[in-house]
Amino acid sequence: MTRQPTPPFPEQHQEKPGIESKLDPKPRYEARAYRPAGKLADKAALITGGDSGIGRAVAVMFAREGADVAIVYLPVEQSDAEETQHAVEKAGREALLIPGDVSEPAFCQSAVDQVVKAFGRLDILVNNAAFQNRQPSLEDITYEQWDHTFRTNIYGYFCMAKAALPHLTRGSAIINTGSITGLEGNRQLLDYSATKGAIHAFTKSLAQNLVDRGIRVNCVAPGPVWTPLNPSDNKSPEEVAHFGEGTPMKRPAQPEEVAPSYVFFASHADSGYITGEVITLLGGDTTAG
Repeated sequence: MTRQPTPPFPEQHQEKPGIESKLDPKPRYEARAYRPAGKLADKAALITGGDSGIGRAVAVMFAREGADVAIVYLPVEQSDAEETQHAVEKAGREALLIPGDVSEPAFCQSAVDQVVKAFGRLDILVNNAAFQNRQPSLEDITYEQWDHTFRTNIYGYFCMAKAALPHLTRGSAIINTGSITGLEGNRQLLDYSATKGAIHAFTKSLAQNLVDRGIRVNCVAPGPVWTPLNPSDNKSPEEVAHFGEGTPMKRPAQPEEVAPSYVFFASHADSGYITGEVITLLGGDTTAG
């Protein structure tokens, strides 16, 4: 077994959106123990929020399984995106970098158009980009924050799926990133939790809508994962140092531990009879909701 980093971590804080190269310890995404089997050979995938965290680990694992990968990210995250690009190319596949904001519908359409132009196809859409900004009370959440969270976390998923759908064919897959907060709620993440609950319902509804077309839609809903989202989330440096400590495994997941679930849902050979599911990855917790 690979020994993963365990809290307490160094105390740290970053401004949003957070940069992975500045995290200590560095999130693990290479999954050295993982053994690829060509499950996504010659497929083309688009991953939002693919520059870092879960998105980076998924991009690299998809590449190792044989897929070309396009990643969407905010322009400020360029350095992280380039590291992901190098890792995808090291795995022998093409990487397309698309900076932009998924809260803008026109950008979502443009991103899909760029993928199809570059790769000639689109088989897998991973909606993963997210905005999170914890606040102690409802009174502290501004309308602007509420609107931005929803436009990024659920409008962005809708717009990407709508843009991608004309290019998806029987056997294609859409994979959404949910969260345990969308099942259990979180007292300091009212807007974020609400969007994650919406993502879970969107997943199940879209799965029903597309099942006759042979397009599967599923969702991965993790608990705490060590990504740049955490030290840039209004937590104190002391809270960041103990992030994930409350799980039965006493630590957060590493991105490389979450990514295989996306491979499973993307691979028709593995999950061809599965659609509309929300899988939770909770480090030993056995209840959700």
